[in-house]
Amino acid sequence: MKILEITAFSAGICGLWTRVSQESKLLSKKHDVYVFSSNIYRGKNNEKKAKPDETLNNIKIKRFPPFFSFGQNTFFWNYYNEAIKLKPDIIITHAYRQYYATLALKIGKKLGIPVFLVTHAPFLDKKLRSKKLNFAVFLYDNFIGKKILNKYTKIITITKWENPHLLKLGVKKHKIIHIPNGVPQEFFTIKKQKHEKNTILFLGRIAPIKNIETLLKALKKTKMKLDLVGPIEEPYGSHIKNIIKKLKLDSQVKFLGPIFDLKQKIKIIDNHEIFVLPSKREGLPQTLIEAMAREKIVISSTNDGGKELIKDKENGYIFNIGNSDKLTSILDKIQKMSEKQKNIIKKQARQSVERYSWNKLIKKIENTIINQKQEK
Repeated sequence: MKILEITAFSAGICGLWTRVSQESKLLSKKHDVYVFSSNIYRGKNNEKKAKPDETLNNIKIKRFPPFFSFGQNTFFWNYYNEAIKLKPDIIITHAYRQYYATLALKIGKKLGIPVFLVTHAPFLDKKLRSKKLNFAVFLYDNFIGKKILNKYTKIITITKWENPHLLKLGVKKHKIIHIPNGVPQEFFTIKKQKHEKNTILFLGRIAPIKNIETLLKALKKTKMKLDLVGPIEEPYGSHIKNIIKKLKLDSQVKFLGPIFDLKQKIKIIDNHEIFVLPSKREGLPQTLIEAMAREKIVISSTNDGGKELIKDKENGYIFNIGNSDKLTSILDKIQKMSEKQKNIIKKQARQSVERYSWNKLIKKIENTIINQKQEK
């Protein structure tokens, strides 16, 4: 089949592109896969522009310049004519409340093909948005979302906690199917390397939503070392560096930059004993799954994604968002644990995420789209 995946970004580092790239790579083993996206490079201030055309891992990518943007994540770009010319058999569009995702329905109707929407957990706590954005979300959900959501062939959620939100918007239960984000099989098969004790890893975008301030405040009360790995978004990066200086943490904190190579990423994770995700909000955090697959002791704030993956004190630890004192006490507890106690937590972490292997998830995706294509 000829499959068209549509996403906001296809260059740089972001959870959205991670899902699309890994899904597309595996689908391309049996199908012709194309990706349409904006030409925005997901990195420092979104200033860099990606190539208009590129082929990666047998995936043919075409990028379009936005004609309008709203915030850092919403871009309006038109791919209608190119999609009609391509004549795909299936469209998989990523992220709810996006112009390009709504446009996919128009294309699907014109070509008479199934269109799937992967939601990517857009249901933020209102406190994390401005009043302006909350008003825009309210208008979209009530005047657009409720009218179009049931028009998609299937709505694929990456988290279970999204389902109540979709049902509230009037989505029919049989339309919803849960297929989470996965991790490459290498996270389960590459031999585990030695780790350093008393070292903490944060892996992801250095951005306001990640709430790294809480981690730094907790670190101040310990003698542990922290590595921050990922692209830095300004001015947040400068803000974090100022906090490090103010708290006199220069000798405890290192910025290691972003990592693009899979084996290098696994090596970095293996070099640390503890992984901390202090975010204000997460859908289904990819890096948390990766750390659990590598048998790290994981700690997450009570964001929805973290709570879905971690059972407190069984396969990791949970602390309330912004509670640096609780995070400190968890870190102290881990330092006092025996190796036997640590190993129990680590084994439980790995076992609990084995179902997120892409080798398992891709079969579910293929069965879903192929069955719908046959019914169509």
